[in-house]
Amino acid sequence: MDYLSPEEKTRMEALLKKRHRDRRTITKRIEEARAMGDLRENAEYHAAREDAGHNEAKIRDLERRLASAVILDTTTVPPDMVFLGATVRLRDVDSDQEVLYRLVGDLGDMQDEDVVEVTPNSPLGEALMKARVGETVRVTLRRGPKRFEIVEIVP
Repeated sequence: MDYLSPEEKTRMEALLKKRHRDRRTITKRIEEARAMGDLRENAEYHAAREDAGHNEAKIRDLERRLASAVILDTTTVPPDMVFLGATVRLRDVDSDQEVLYRLVGDLGDMQDEDVVEVTPNSPLGEALMKARVGETVRVTLRRGPKRFEIVEIVP
């Protein structure tokens, strides 16, 4: 089950529509490559068929995820509470190092090198969800337990 913000759901639906449009383009490529002749040695045909397979797999994955997604209402969340979509500055209690984390429902395409994305299903995400600025959360990671103080929610 995926937890998504309304914005993430909209983004996934747009990506699904794009994949459906790509389906027509790929089908046309397959038809054009098929018209070239011998399919056994036709690299264009095989590449287009492979692209079609990847596209169909992505469509199935997006449809499955959207069907089982839980859309969280972020409009009534207090401003000092960590919730889906929030970017928070955490301070490692042991090392005093600060790092930015973003709580996201769908990992992936934000591509911000300064922010580490975590999902609500991850150990850190579970600890952060509904925590408040000033609290210290305890997280059990692969390397052992860690404690983080929530310094601020970054706008």
